[in-house]
Amino acid sequence: MSVKDNQHDWKFSELCGEYRRHNGFNAIDYQTYNVKRGLRNPDGTGVMAGLTNICNVHGFMIADGERVPDTGKLTYRGIDVNDIINACIEENRFGFEETAWLLLFGSLPTGSQLERFKETLGGLRELPDNFLEDMIMKSPSKDIMNKMGRSVLAMYSFDDNPDDTSLENIMRQSIKLIACLPTIMTYAYQVKRRAFDKESMFFHPIDLSMSTAESILRALRPDTKFTESEARLLDLCMILHAEHGGGNNSTFSTRVLSSSGTDTYAAISAAIGSLKGPRHGGANLRVRSMMTALKENVSDWTNEEEIYSYLASLVRKEKGDGSGLIYGFGHAIYTLSDPRAVILKRTAEKLAAEKDMLKEFELYKTVEKLTPDVLANVKKSSKVICANVDFYSGFVYDMLGIPSDLFTPLFAVSRIAGWCAHRIEEATYGGRIIRPAYRSMVSRKQYIPIAERNFEKE
Repeated sequence: MSVKDNQHDWKFSELCGEYRRHNGFNAIDYQTYNVKRGLRNPDGTGVMAGLTNICNVHGFMIADGERVPDTGKLTYRGIDVNDIINACIEENRFGFEETAWLLLFGSLPTGSQLERFKETLGGLRELPDNFLEDMIMKSPSKDIMNKMGRSVLAMYSFDDNPDDTSLENIMRQSIKLIACLPTIMTYAYQVKRRAFDKESMFFHPIDLSMSTAESILRALRPDTKFTESEARLLDLCMILHAEHGGGNNSTFSTRVLSSSGTDTYAAISAAIGSLKGPRHGGANLRVRSMMTALKENVSDWTNEEEIYSYLASLVRKEKGDGSGLIYGFGHAIYTLSDPRAVILKRTAEKLAAEKDMLKEFELYKTVEKLTPDVLANVKKSSKVICANVDFYSGFVYDMLGIPSDLFTPLFAVSRIAGWCAHRIEEATYGGRIIRPAYRSMVSRKQYIPIAERNFEKE
């Protein structure tokens, strides 16, 4: 690859070589100076960077200075996410909107508050006039997350009061973004289909009375049709993805930008950019790719020995992408279990039966059962490990007919509720710009006049 102008033709490989020649490889020794790379402590826990009343993620206990594995728990504003899910199932209603209210305001809504909130979200789901044509259709993107981030930034230009960081104004902007980000996602996907996949795009009129999950499925289906069980399961996924503490990369990005006093659109766009990174969002895509290869290489999906052998070959880097990883397993906090994965596994079986995908569902369960033993025996790992939410979420999206292009974007339209809650908390109570320290490792050098520089012979 090269970059050109009228006078020069630089090859990027040459420029990279120039960088390496003057900076060397592994030039920075983090261990000598006890730098906690990734803001992680030696035991894997996160460096304490702040306090929050929004969410708690529990996966282990500390006893005598050692991590002791424990059953995973996820609480939103002190309420166990299992209780939210169970209430929605028992009362046969959608719960993402209630969850968003809980995260934003700190308490559960009354019945009348919830109805008004749902009506508000429905009324704000439409994009500004000409936004679709000017901001999405005129500059399509192969990557939906890229387009979502750019579109959120563009919303700034359609806001009469974008820079006001008062609680009232941030709340107004947050609710608008929670409402319209799913619309941005589905529109960006349709335009991507037309521009890059050479397929038809379709834009259905928005039904303002629908829940967020129903609205998404309606926008993605050519005939607008979906079953209630499909919508309920997508709603459940959105509840589980809505929030996960202040320390994850995208939420921390939101808080870092919010601490600077910048506008809501810049902060949320940064969060989307963070989630786009493959080390954060998109893990369910890698799970899907891994499982697709496994199904192609394992002839008998009920044969545990054959499945074990294939998983062992992944760990030995003989198959798969060569990473040595079994995707969908392990977590920075959860040890014995990831409550989100437990809930997804429990609720996905019904739809798997409806979709005639029980055989595949059983294969996932077998992989979950065998993976800890494979890692212990092949990798000689003593770490307690469990399936995480990404292991089952991709399978659920497949059952729902969600295209893989939208796996990570769906994560974003769910997590924006948590991002906005953290932005409000940081802007209201943070009080200081977040600014960690970096130690300079460069030695003093003399300035060399340009006529005397001759680095090519070094």
